[in-house]
Amino acid sequence: MTLTTIMIIVFIAGYLAIALEHPIKIDKAASALIIGGLGWALYAFTGVDTHHLNEHLSHHLVDIAEILFFLLAAMTIVELIDAHEGFSIITNKITTNKKVALLWILSFITFFFSAALDNLTTAIVMAALLTKLIKDKEDLWLFAGVIVLTANAGGAWSPIGDITTIMLWIGGQVTASNIITSVFLPSVACALVPLIYLSFKLKGEIDRPENMDLKEHKKNPTTKFERNLIFYMGVCGLLFVPIFKTITHLPPYVGILLSLGVLWITTEIIHKSKNDEQKSALSVIGVLKKVDVPTIFFFLGILLAVASLQSAGQLDIVATYLDKQFNGDIYVINMIIGLLSSIVDNVPLVAGAMGMYEIEAVGNFAVDGVFWEFLAYCAGTGGSVLIIGSAAGVAIMGILKIDFIWYLKNISFLALLGYIAGAATYIFLQ
Repeated sequence: MTLTTIMIIVFIAGYLAIALEHPIKIDKAASALIIGGLGWALYAFTGVDTHHLNEHLSHHLVDIAEILFFLLAAMTIVELIDAHEGFSIITNKITTNKKVALLWILSFITFFFSAALDNLTTAIVMAALLTKLIKDKEDLWLFAGVIVLTANAGGAWSPIGDITTIMLWIGGQVTASNIITSVFLPSVACALVPLIYLSFKLKGEIDRPENMDLKEHKKNPTTKFERNLIFYMGVCGLLFVPIFKTITHLPPYVGILLSLGVLWITTEIIHKSKNDEQKSALSVIGVLKKVDVPTIFFFLGILLAVASLQSAGQLDIVATYLDKQFNGDIYVINMIIGLLSSIVDNVPLVAGAMGMYEIEAVGNFAVDGVFWEFLAYCAGTGGSVLIIGSAAGVAIMGILKIDFIWYLKNISFLALLGYIAGAATYIFLQ
């Protein structure tokens, strides 16, 4: 048995440990870190030159660090808004308790927020919002599952909505205006079909948490001015990130760290006259204690594990196999890449496809060609089929402690329905 085969076995075993987190009572972050570390250790013994090994690892570490810094800063901004009760500005305006109406409202917000920000940031914001609106765990998880679907669908049609569309946009495979016009309707179908299905299934009203904001307000009082200031500055700080990236061409984490720095200074200034206890609860230093660090470690482990498989050439083999097996049928290949992205990260899969096919002057592989457009849709939305198949899913899984098996039973079928509906819409439009 070759070491690369053992790498795949270790990855599958770790994947099962993550899926069975609750029955085996081992946190998914621990399993992810083990397969991440073991993957690279096994790759080191395959005979690869030490210089090349470190070069590969350094290359991947830069990409992984960008995601982790972005995630940490985004989660801190969201926690800061939450500490100032900023989300009450939205929750007070959502007066309905009917499950179906609430699901449509939140999905609509998520779909367009995801396109303007990106699916990861939107998922983090919406996860915080859901805990303010829904008390029952089963309802909370169901709504969160739908948020994952709509965040990924919303991110797929925007050049800045998903990491894979960003890759294709920067790589020159697609243009911003074309990806919006070509993938918008398939993305709408992907989000609508699960919502319509659930509209017939869901009945009754949600239970709201009892006076959570009131209790928090008595403990850490904030004024209306402070709530509004931090909420609007936080949202503008998140919306600033794609604008900053477009103007400077710097990675998104630089923009979001800049936004966090501005918010940090603002909170230090507006709370400087308060006593230490009140100030610490409303400062960045205080809210950092509430940031979900295990989710960061989970991301790190999963991304390291996938990167080891990519460096060992396993994902390139998959891409080449698909091309030969399906005689270059671009629709089938992209559909399978989308579904595979629910098991392994969509970034290396898209990177593999970008490396395998050259941009041509005309035809399916030209700039804004059918292959690249459909790849943007499939890679962006296919990851929703499993909760650890997308950055949005991983973030919500960590923040709301959603069980992998629960998601598989309750959401995966809806995600697959939406995915197929969107794909069929795109093919029909062509």
